[in-house]
Amino acid sequence: MKRFFSFFLVLLAAVTVRAAGVYDNPDTLVVARDGTGQFRNVGDAIEVCRAFMDYHKVIFVKKGTYKEKLILPSWLQNIEICGEDRDQTIITWDDHANIKLPIQTEGGEARPMGTFRTYTLKIEGNDMTLKNITIENNSARLGQAVALHTEGDRLTFINCRFLGHQDTVYTGVAGTRLFFKDCYIEGTTDFIFGPSTVWFEHCDIYCKSNSYITAASTPKNIMYGYIFNNCTVSCAPEVTKVYLGRPWRDYGYTLFMHCSLPAQIRPEGWHHWREEAKQTARYLEFENSGEGAATDKRVGWSRQLTKKEAKEITLDKVFQISNTWSVER
Repeated sequence: MKRFFSFFLVLLAAVTVRAAGVYDNPDTLVVARDGTGQFRNVGDAIEVCRAFMDYHKVIFVKKGTYKEKLILPSWLQNIEICGEDRDQTIITWDDHANIKLPIQTEGGEARPMGTFRTYTLKIEGNDMTLKNITIENNSARLGQAVALHTEGDRLTFINCRFLGHQDTVYTGVAGTRLFFKDCYIEGTTDFIFGPSTVWFEHCDIYCKSNSYITAASTPKNIMYGYIFNNCTVSCAPEVTKVYLGRPWRDYGYTLFMHCSLPAQIRPEGWHHWREEAKQTARYLEFENSGEGAATDKRVGWSRQLTKKEAKEITLDKVFQISNTWSVER
């Protein structure tokens, strides 16, 4: 009897391991709202991924609108979320900074949510990829509303859309590296902001109001912040004046090179936000085109790169912070 019981425990353990590991493989997980996939929600597919995977795991999301507030946690890596169709595969949520939380202040008032809890998608893990998908914050324009919030390193975004108004994309951790290629990013104020090192390649940047595109907060000890290369900036019909950026913190770094800039870009190009930031902001341009690219009235504390300096700015060099990260263009 004792021998039989021991055998039963071993058998039960083996079955349990197999059941727990049913998704522990590089096979693609399929998400579909109509029930034709393994999951109806993206969050459920994320939940079954194993911690610290050493293989590439794809979550394929079929066309549809997924109302979900998602986190890719720090213990996940090597995950790719790939939509069936960029414009018809949408993950959306609608939090904004002034929503009142049940938590009270010392004065007894409800505490507002604040900017950094408003994300639709938050990526904490490293080595993640998003392809062919839309991430949207569709809240009313009642405060800051983040669509994408990143904290992980070596994150790649290919042919994605990021929709929102104020603070659409928050690149939230200094020393992390992000690569956006063939993406569309829209917003109103400071809609690309944060301290990370980010390369935007051939992206469309759409300004929905008279305001500021970027608000970099690059630390003093990090050489590169935001680099827009071969990008196109455009504006809504009612927009008449847009700044390329303003420094959220001292030493904010932003470079536009080989970009198409519309007539709505203000002649001075950049705003200092605080008077003292004129001494530290690192605002650069090189060989841009379009009606907004004229440099004769740019602020004196921004700078045009020389050809020699521009030649030195490469993906490999920009992304070589603590180690080398080579991305395919």
